[in-house]
Amino acid sequence: MSLLSAQSLACRRGGRLVFHDLGFEVAAGRALLLTGRNGAGKSTLLRVLALLTPAQRGEVAWNGKPVRDDAEAWRARLAWLGHADAVKGDLTVRETLEAAQWLCAGGPPSRALWDGVLARFDLVPLLDRPGRYLSAGQHRRVALARVALSAATVWLLDEPAAALDEASRQSLHAAITDHLAAGGIAVIATHGDIVLSNAVALDVGAFTPDGTVSLEAWA
Repeated sequence: MSLLSAQSLACRRGGRLVFHDLGFEVAAGRALLLTGRNGAGKSTLLRVLALLTPAQRGEVAWNGKPVRDDAEAWRARLAWLGHADAVKGDLTVRETLEAAQWLCAGGPPSRALWDGVLARFDLVPLLDRPGRYLSAGQHRRVALARVALSAATVWLLDEPAAALDEASRQSLHAAITDHLAAGGIAVIATHGDIVLSNAVALDVGAFTPDGTVSLEAWA
């Protein structure tokens, strides 16, 4: 069974120690919900997991092996959704999703997967619409479809329900549930708008350093 874990993670950003001694384990078929106030470090932790931001100390491991030992293989297992939706204004929705598939998976998805994801996020009427004419919620649905179309084992999602209406939130929950049922893993930063029955919550704010932690010690 696949296992994503972190041990004794610490990270500095902008001269500030965001969190330290942070650890977790999440197995195949499970989700980890990252909670905490704004600025607690949820987005930073996701970036550390994606190897976009270096950890000051500690290790992220996949099945017990440090992911940085084979960063390319680790990134191939990931689907990333940040605050930016990566939807190009000059490309249509179809072109955006097809380009993402070729870049990330090396080819198109199966017809059944393509049709199913487009239907789930109600994107069929938008396929030929350029990105510049999409609303914020439509942008988010395209970004979520890109994740759902990927063959990635691990989904890293930063507030994925942002800008979504209730129907789209239900579609998002269904997509995550299907991903977990297939043996995938999801790590999701949320302010409480993601509710999953088999998820484990991690309060990132609990790892914020107090006054006894010396910043210089983590330089």
